[in-house]
Amino acid sequence: MNSNPTPPKFFLRFFRWFCHPRMLDYIEGDLLEVYERNLKTLGKRKADWRFIKDVLLLFRPGIIRPRKPYQNLTPYGMYKSYFKIGWRTLLRNKEYTLINIAGLALSITCCILIFVLVKHHSGFDDFHQNEDRIYRIVTEQHRESVSFTNSVPSPLGMVLRENHSYTEKVARMFQEADAVISFERNGEKQLIKEPQGFAFTEPEFFDIFNFPLSQGNMKTALAEPNTAIITERLAKKYFGEQNPIGQVITYDNFLPFTITGVLEDLPENTDITTEIFVSYSSMKDFNPWLASDEAWGGITGGMYCYALLRPGVSPVEVEEALAPYVKLHRPESKNVHHYKLQALSDIHFDGRYGGAMEKSDIGILIAIGIFLLLTACVNFVNLATAQALKRSKEVGVRKVLGSFRTQLFWQFIFETAIIATLSILIALVAAFALVPYVNDFFSTQIPVNFLTDGTLVLFIIGLDVLITLLAGCYPAFILTGFKPVTALKGKLSMQQLGGFNTRRSLIVMQFAISQVLIIGVIVIMNQMRYAKQAELGFDKESIVMVGIGSDSLYSMKSLKNEFLRLPGIEKVSLCYQPPASENSWNNSIRFGSDTEEVNFPTNMKLADADYISTFDLELLAGRNLTPSDTVREMVVNEALLQSLGITSYEDALGEMIYANGGNMVGPIVGIVRNFHDRSMHAEISPALITTAGNMYFNYAIKINGQSVKTTLEEIEELWEAQNPDKLFEYSFVDDEIAQFYTAEDTLLKGIQFFSFIAIFIGCLGLYGLISFMISQKTKEVGIRKVMGGGVAHIIWLFGQEFVRLILIAFLIAAPIGWWFMNQWLQDFEFKITLDVWTFALAIGSSIIIAALTVGYQVIRVAYINPVLSLKTE
Repeated sequence: MNSNPTPPKFFLRFFRWFCHPRMLDYIEGDLLEVYERNLKTLGKRKADWRFIKDVLLLFRPGIIRPRKPYQNLTPYGMYKSYFKIGWRTLLRNKEYTLINIAGLALSITCCILIFVLVKHHSGFDDFHQNEDRIYRIVTEQHRESVSFTNSVPSPLGMVLRENHSYTEKVARMFQEADAVISFERNGEKQLIKEPQGFAFTEPEFFDIFNFPLSQGNMKTALAEPNTAIITERLAKKYFGEQNPIGQVITYDNFLPFTITGVLEDLPENTDITTEIFVSYSSMKDFNPWLASDEAWGGITGGMYCYALLRPGVSPVEVEEALAPYVKLHRPESKNVHHYKLQALSDIHFDGRYGGAMEKSDIGILIAIGIFLLLTACVNFVNLATAQALKRSKEVGVRKVLGSFRTQLFWQFIFETAIIATLSILIALVAAFALVPYVNDFFSTQIPVNFLTDGTLVLFIIGLDVLITLLAGCYPAFILTGFKPVTALKGKLSMQQLGGFNTRRSLIVMQFAISQVLIIGVIVIMNQMRYAKQAELGFDKESIVMVGIGSDSLYSMKSLKNEFLRLPGIEKVSLCYQPPASENSWNNSIRFGSDTEEVNFPTNMKLADADYISTFDLELLAGRNLTPSDTVREMVVNEALLQSLGITSYEDALGEMIYANGGNMVGPIVGIVRNFHDRSMHAEISPALITTAGNMYFNYAIKINGQSVKTTLEEIEELWEAQNPDKLFEYSFVDDEIAQFYTAEDTLLKGIQFFSFIAIFIGCLGLYGLISFMISQKTKEVGIRKVMGGGVAHIIWLFGQEFVRLILIAFLIAAPIGWWFMNQWLQDFEFKITLDVWTFALAIGSSIIIAALTVGYQVIRVAYINPVLSLKTE
């Protein structure tokens, strides 16, 4: 039981709250005196009630404290004070401030650019009104393995539209790339090559997609044969200020189209790339077989089919309805086709079907942005905690003068916010200036005025807050956590101020991130070097592919003979394509006496008898093709025999092959060694070489390597003499093969750039940290030198810590880097192995980079006169 009873606390506090300060002591003393007297005479219960009554009776004018005059309670003054103190502190520590701003500004610049890239790619084709119900029909081809194509047999769209009620609209499109377009302007004929070509398009296409016309009637624009719609950009490019409606454009000097509509320019973020749409009914003049409603015999690249599903219809329902058509129209084929519906939002991100990038690429970009941001924040935390000892007395004095820990905490957060905001302002200017280079680097078209984007503004504000909290909270917590007496007496140690353990962990994180990126760069560089320099099984050097200008086989041969008379030309072949090409013609074949087609595709190489010698293909058995237009023969590769289960070359020679639905029939007369017919991503396909005069699209010309420029000029002169109304085009085979790896080259350049930024940011932090360590240990260095320590000993004193941390970081980075790069290499059929030298190079590079960063300062302090060191405070 309490030996000294007190009055009710609530009412005592209430009295102290309302009583005038000048009267409080006197009246409270009287109240307590009366309470004690009542306590003795009346007891506790009644004394409490009397006390409550007395307090309430005192609540009257004259005793109640006067109301205080209006005070401005807004925090403006406090924030202004925070800003002044923070700004002065940053100016006093210019070196560390510049290091922090430089690191953060670099990382934020990269984050902003990554954000706009991710936003740009994520928004592809999301502007269409019914984009959630728009699908593209694609094909999975199941054989010994599964292959994927974004094309379908041309009659499939008609069947889906006429036989099923799942769709509102269906539209077919066939895109012919690299088209040469001719037109007249001011009475003169013009020839222009359009890389994206033109597309035979059904009118329903514009009911599915929202591409509005600025001129013409959408209902009738493509209703008639030989009509076309072009974009405003092409209309101005072709006809200037003339009205394009009614003008005529011609494809390859034989297929004319009258312009009946002009589209508003297509948005940059769409996977519909062509700017010329021509009537689908004109297809019969371009390719009668492809235009036929019975053309189920194969899948031609560029034949697309789009569908707008009815509300509530599942894509799976449509896929199940399309399943029977394969066996119905191709019962003899062992190729099992599965027609799938690909959502419009997935077209851009599915590399299996020709998507521009994978969703994993977006993840890689985001991960790099996070890594860079973490690296810069780690720098800030390291430097801030390292400087804590210098600021401990400042904090101690402010605590003694009455500052609360929360006030000091927000003061340090405000300092971080100043640095983060300055870094963001610098980063915005840098990002704005770098956008054109990013567009060129990543082949994108991000608008230069992207800084007005509301989403980006929110991202930047969020980034500012995130950086302030990530980089500021831990140093602020450390700086405000010690006792003021200890700080003022100078007894604080670095261990009490965050210590080396935390900083070691953060440095290890930085080095680990950098080493993962370095491992990635090394692996990608080695794989690209291997892919581009590996033996392909054919000669690719100094061979130029020149487009065929004439449809006449006689004219082709005549020009070929003229080419062979040029002194700089060694060999010439008429062919469909070079041995390795992304535009392969895969076909089903029957072998020997079999009645069914084989269950694997065969890559058809259509060429004359000079093809094997021009590309230096190695003939293993049999002989070359006969130079004849009337006799068809076949030369096959080893992979075709292996797929057929034939082990003896002699067993294959003389056997008949039936290709292209039985339209190409001939005996096997020769066998060539396997050659890479696609990129290193793919296995070597079964292939055959045969003649087909109506399918020669190129001259393959082997040029003497010492006279390339002169010979090309002579080739162009001869070609234009035979084809005066056509556009001369050529490309080198090795350049075409290099194009296989455009995506990987871009990825390599991107990782190299971001790795450099990450390493540079890490070096900035390392430089600042070693500077501070040297300033703290200058006297220790002097004492060690006086006691006999040599220069090597002093260098090792500082270097051993970083070497140890780099080794720990390597133990973390090596398995992470191995896993990521091993996953990346799985996309290649032919690839390098991850050997120990890759990882040795990564750790060696890290040690060298760290040594170069800290070396100058460490060597400088190692050679300093100990007398000067010992005078340092």
